[in-house]
Amino acid sequence: MKVDTLIKNGMIVTPIGSSPKCGKQMREVKTIGRGYVAVDGGIIVRVNEGEPVKIEAKTTVDAQGKVITPGLVDPHTHLIHAGSRENEMVWKTRGVSYLDILKKGGGILSTVKATRSASDGALISQVLKSLRRMLKYGTTTAEVKSGYGLNTRQELRLLDLIRGLNSLQPIDLVSTFMGAHALPEEYKKDKQSYVKLVADKMLPEVAEQGLAHYCDVFCEEGVFDIDDTRYILEAAKKLGLGLKIHADEMSPMGGAELAAELKTVSADHLLSSTDEGLLKMKQAGVIAVVLPITSLYLGEKFARARDMIDMGLAVALATDYNPGSSPTESMQLVMNMAALKLKMTPEEIITAATINAACALGEGETIGTIEDGKAGDLVIFDAPDLSYIPYHLGVNLSNTVIKRGNIVYKAQE
Repeated sequence: MKVDTLIKNGMIVTPIGSSPKCGKQMREVKTIGRGYVAVDGGIIVRVNEGEPVKIEAKTTVDAQGKVITPGLVDPHTHLIHAGSRENEMVWKTRGVSYLDILKKGGGILSTVKATRSASDGALISQVLKSLRRMLKYGTTTAEVKSGYGLNTRQELRLLDLIRGLNSLQPIDLVSTFMGAHALPEEYKKDKQSYVKLVADKMLPEVAEQGLAHYCDVFCEEGVFDIDDTRYILEAAKKLGLGLKIHADEMSPMGGAELAAELKTVSADHLLSSTDEGLLKMKQAGVIAVVLPITSLYLGEKFARARDMIDMGLAVALATDYNPGSSPTESMQLVMNMAALKLKMTPEEIITAATINAACALGEGETIGTIEDGKAGDLVIFDAPDLSYIPYHLGVNLSNTVIKRGNIVYKAQE
């Protein structure tokens, strides 16, 4: 057999299959103590244990006993924006809430102002810097939301830039339209007009131009309520977009229940969701995307991931990268916090960061596991076993990142 790339002599750890893993299934991962992965044309063509026999490869990577996992998938980010908000950290340490910062004209609205005035080149440069960091930490696929434009022209511009970024760097980007991220200053006293603008004007143009895979809404007290969210998401569904929702982050708004009603692909945050709402999500097959760094950074409670898994939900992990409440590109840090704060096992964590995250983007058929027919997206971690990855805190354990069979990052040793 002749192949493009052979990765050998590693401990392969991977979930199996193309559908979300729910509850106890999240602990079911396949481990090959010493194995190899052959990739040809960007696709995995053989996974086996032992020494590869009769395989001729253009590129051979010796994992030297390190852990090989699927490429990490980050299913919730707000990567495209201008500027940063380090000045708000002092407010946070003094107990000013996220929503109160927003009311002061800070938060999302300050980033909107910076983003609207930034050039395309400046935005692309900033996103590329973040994507390089993500890649080094093992992320090979990521979702990117708009939402810092908050008018038709700017939202379309951001989505068009996201589309173009796919050809400028190795990480596959899945785009989400989030015009309902906050109420812009110019609509401060007329929310319903803005809701109609998002649903009746922005969404049709997004769909017509094929600029987004999903539509998301920040369903939260002081932002968009249940009726607003339903109106926007139903409009998106009619236009053929997949649905996502920021649900029950600050208060139990009924976001989980709405996610179940509309059968969104995922509901994200869920810090304040009720048992009833979570059980309805389970019955509807909605994936719970939890974002522990946001809780850590804001000093808020953590999502009840342990309860969710024990209830039988499919749980995914994400960074929620954004300049205000989760300024990190590291899925490894998320995995650390999943162990320490969410009480997830190493097997649950790798499942949540790979196949479940992939399914939260509708990509479970193509990525998220190390199996024949899946994309050759892999991470070689400088770790003796799976447990070491969430255990060893605050460093980058990624030794080699492989995207569709190509080495796209190699640590300096």
